[in-house]
Amino acid sequence: MADWDLKKLRILRTLHELGTVTATAEALHMTPSAVSQQLTGLAKTLGVTLLEAQGRRVRLTDAAQLVLRHAEAVFAQLERADADLLGYLQGEAGQVRVGAFSTAIPALVVPAVQGLRASHPGLSVVVREAEAEAAYELLAEGSVDLALSLAAHAPTPRDPKFSRVALLADPLDVALPAGHPRAGEPGLRLADLAGEPWIFGSSGPWSQITTAACENAGFVPEQAHAAADWSAIWAMVAAGMGVALVPRMALAGGLAAGRGAAEGGVRGGGRGVAVRVLDADQPRRHVVAAVRRGSEAAPGLARVLAALRQAAAAQAPGDPTVQPS
Repeated sequence: MADWDLKKLRILRTLHELGTVTATAEALHMTPSAVSQQLTGLAKTLGVTLLEAQGRRVRLTDAAQLVLRHAEAVFAQLERADADLLGYLQGEAGQVRVGAFSTAIPALVVPAVQGLRASHPGLSVVVREAEAEAAYELLAEGSVDLALSLAAHAPTPRDPKFSRVALLADPLDVALPAGHPRAGEPGLRLADLAGEPWIFGSSGPWSQITTAACENAGFVPEQAHAAADWSAIWAMVAAGMGVALVPRMALAGGLAAGRGAAEGGVRGGGRGVAVRVLDADQPRRHVVAAVRRGSEAAPGLARVLAALRQAAAAQAPGDPTVQPS
């Protein structure tokens, strides 16, 4: 029987994900020669060729792909073993580390933590703000136990390393200057704003979400101003410089509380801005949680997921229309 060395199998998996020995060495805090030596030893132990030269890179052989398929099952089983042991050793106590994008923290994570403090005071939740790419890197390396992100920027459901849980379809409303002719218009559609100057980020998730929503409504938005900080977007809308899509979670976390929230903060409580619901063609962004596959049964992690589901369910889909005070 072959000696399945877990350390070497993890090196092989990292090489498969990153593509080069150099990148693998950097990610695992090893030297490139050490990575090569470990993989050479694994190939010798298993009696198969794992790597083939492909220009300046290396390619995993079919045998290596077969090894990885079985290795993923082993890693998932080890995560389940860790979860069972955690339940035995800690019961109601323990720590769960959550990586979450900024809008989700006040809207979902904070209410979940508050509920857990009352129901499971021995369970500690440590929160780390991180956008999707960084959050999944932290999850993969074991620095967090759960990652919250938008579905469009989460790993695919077929990724063998992670299990995804759908949490929330967050509606997007439109923020207009208070004196805008359409600010009080009933039945407002996104297409009605096709000729308006738009405010959204120059790149990244929010740029993609805004442009995709507008394109689905039949037009390409004219970007008059670029900003990713909600306080900046809010101030420009209030000044009559353009219109913007605003996630409902940001409104609930910032405007209702009268303080900053979301990426950069929504401020001003609605002064100078009217927020309208797009009844006919309500765009949405989907929020998901992800954990390392096999870890879902860990008692603390399961409780945090349940608390997040409860917080998501409490996000009322009602009309958040805000008129200037």
